[in-house]
Amino acid sequence: MSPEFVVGFAKQALEVTLMVSAPMLGFGLVVGLLVSIFQAVTSIQEMTLTFIPKILAVFLAMIIFFPWMLRYLVDFTVRLLASIPSIVG
Repeated sequence: MSPEFVVGFAKQALEVTLMVSAPMLGFGLVVGLLVSIFQAVTSIQEMTLTFIPKILAVFLAMIIFFPWMLRYLVDFTVRLLASIPSIVG
């Protein structure tokens, strides 16, 4: 196992992690920003108002993007398993 392989594998693993988590993080960010604007405009400083919409947004993003995320992870896993013979041999 060469250092180039390890660095390449680590790079691919980080890319997959970022790509799979990006939709959920993006939805949470947008909803959090909207809730913050709403709280600033109305002067409501309720702590639970910030968490519940973000949790629901992340859950909704997971439901919407789950088929794509699963396909992306399966493709990565297949590529990884296909490269095992070249690593060992």
